Amino acid sequence: MRKITLIGLLVLVLVGAGLTIAWVRSPDSFVRATGVAAVAQSGDLNQAITDSGQNAVKQAIAAVGPAVVRVDVTLAASSSMSDLLNDPLFRQFFGTPSPNQQETKAVGSGFVILYGTDKYVLTNAHVVADANSIQVVDSAGTTWDAEVVGADDVVDVAILRVVGDASSLASATLGDSDTVEMGDWAIAIGNPLGLSYTVTLGIVSATGRNMPKPDGAGTFYNLIQTDAAINPGNSGGPLVNSRGEVIGINTMITRSTGNGVTIEGINFAISINSVKGVLTQLVEDGQVRRGWLGVAIGDVTAASAEATGIDPNLKGALVTRIFPGDPADVAGVKLVDVITRIGDTVVASAEDVSLAVGGLAVGITVEIELVREGQTLVVQATLGERPSEADLADYQGKTTTASESAASFGMTVGPITEVMAGQLGLNSTEGVVIMEIASGGRAERAGLAPGDVVLGVNRKAVESVDAWNAAMASIGTDGQITLTVFRAGRLGFVTL
Repeated sequence: MRKITLIGLLVLVLVGAGLTIAWVRSPDSFVRATGVAAVAQSGDLNQAITDSGQNAVKQAIAAVGPAVVRVDVTLAASSSMSDLLNDPLFRQFFGTPSPNQQETKAVGSGFVILYGTDKYVLTNAHVVADANSIQVVDSAGTTWDAEVVGADDVVDVAILRVVGDASSLASATLGDSDTVEMGDWAIAIGNPLGLSYTVTLGIVSATGRNMPKPDGAGTFYNLIQTDAAINPGNSGGPLVNSRGEVIGINTMITRSTGNGVTIEGINFAISINSVKGVLTQLVEDGQVRRGWLGVAIGDVTAASAEATGIDPNLKGALVTRIFPGDPADVAGVKLVDVITRIGDTVVASAEDVSLAVGGLAVGITVEIELVREGQTLVVQATLGERPSEADLADYQGKTTTASESAASFGMTVGPITEVMAGQLGLNSTEGVVIMEIASGGRAERAGLAPGDVVLGVNRKAVESVDAWNAAMASIGTDGQITLTVFRAGRLGFVTL
């Protein structure tokens, strides 16, 4: 009996071993069994990742969404429309227009922030520009009247104060846009086309974008590019990261190229750190006062280096224009100087100059290091106040008194017209063009010819015939002058 029992146990062991060996050695069975488990595991993992991502987005929306408001703006009708409505002939056929007919309405977005112990609404300056009245509406439909505390057309941000008790309004947390990276999630919340409380999702497509403003008045710096859908009405709303922090203010969309090619998924937001940099001035003073040097600048490129004869490897900002009477002019900065340092800021590009000077207070004296004809120089400039974006569109510097031209130096000059600028390959009508050259005169001996464009005298810019006359009057007939001359796409210097 004991023997039979032992045999039975042995058989069971062998059968068990055989089954185990067969299972291990069966590739098909092994693959099928492992594959099922892998699919299940993979499915669970993907679902977990999806759920985690959705939860993060939902939490971010829940954190910022209640702080988002619709901004309803009533604007005065344009001057041309007002003229039409008030025209006697219009009144004869259509009657006297009601006050509402002389107003237009616009819709934007905004969001509530806490500054100190007070709540304010942040939005775009262009959303509330020229507003007759402003109302903000929260996600629950409650409406408040609002007023502009301060606005800055450079960054394109405005801060509003709600009239009445704003304690029920939720506020959003501002993040750090300097930590934003390409590929980060981006959530846009706002009121596109007036559809309140709409959320779109995408990623950060790029950072540090510099773009001309849609109205042509200035440049946006350090924008965040995103493919999160932004449409008219989203302006002023927040761009949010996955942690529920505001990283930008939605401000600009691109829908087509100059050639009419349709574009999708290219939208821009003001980086929130740019906003934080001006927030105190807006709340306390209602405006932002920025330092002003009074120069136009460009990057040092291979083309500009070849045209001006400077070292193409030089790091800095090339001075392409000096506004007469402004701080740079007074300090002795010259045309085609390369600015390499402003105060403690090392300058590697034109953008560095704009940011450095704009971040300095009006009226302070700052040290400017520059390179001129291979030599490093240092000058002291007392900063003025930067003109508004609208004023900069046709800014010419401080008024220069016109005077009659002194000696002609053997040439006559005239203004540059739009047509002439196009023919000469110029981007503007600034400067003067040589009309005639006197035979045997100093200009002819120096190699000048009709059609040459003079942009500067002794490295100081001349924008007009009046400026030319003033410069020549200060030199006299016997003085030596060096002209900055543009000819056939090249910039050079000619001494008379």
